Amino acid sequence: MKTSTKAALISIAVVVVLAIAAVFVVLLTRPSAPPSAETEGALPGTRANSHVIDRAGEDAPTLVEYLDFECEACAAFHPVVQQLREHYDGRINYVVRYFPLAGHFNSMNAALAVEAAAQQDRFFEMHDKLFETQAQWGEQQVSAADTFRGYAEELGLDLAAYDAAVSDPATQARIEEDMNDGKLAGVRGTPTFVLDGKRLQLTQPTDLTDAIDSALAH
Repeated sequence: MKTSTKAALISIAVVVVLAIAAVFVVLLTRPSAPPSAETEGALPGTRANSHVIDRAGEDAPTLVEYLDFECEACAAFHPVVQQLREHYDGRINYVVRYFPLAGHFNSMNAALAVEAAAQQDRFFEMHDKLFETQAQWGEQQVSAADTFRGYAEELGLDLAAYDAAVSDPATQARIEEDMNDGKLAGVRGTPTFVLDGKRLQLTQPTDLTDAIDSALAH
């Protein structure tokens, strides 16, 4: 066999091996669907432990917002969501799920702070506090964990319990559950809205309300 032919065959074999390896890596790292026990009784697009902020019942449309507390677009959208919740009060389920983006230095720290507060039934108080103060701690390359702990103190949280929750690996695992579910739902950025399990494509200002109105009409 000519040397050039042998080299070509070896190159092809290497490419095939690398392609097979890449497939296995994708299969091993791809997020998996949650076990049925974790979704039993949950609203569409949620888990049983998801943070349901507004509950209108199982027959009502369920709007899930995937967000990142360091995301400027999420902060800008926050008052819009507040108005939307008021407008549809009692008619839709509204759920918040975590999706901290890798490009934001404090996004995971912020999610940990909110989840730690949630364990003391103060989810939305910390949620609002972080959006209200985002300009003070966001887009920085130093940890804002102490700042968030200060907010916990301002909110009157049990700081020992807060510290324990922030440092508990289970708290971050809880956040990563949301992230994995978001990836399965096609979430790539924030904020992303999922209505009754279907990711919404928002291109016009009225797309979100139009989608909800359509869901309510059916």
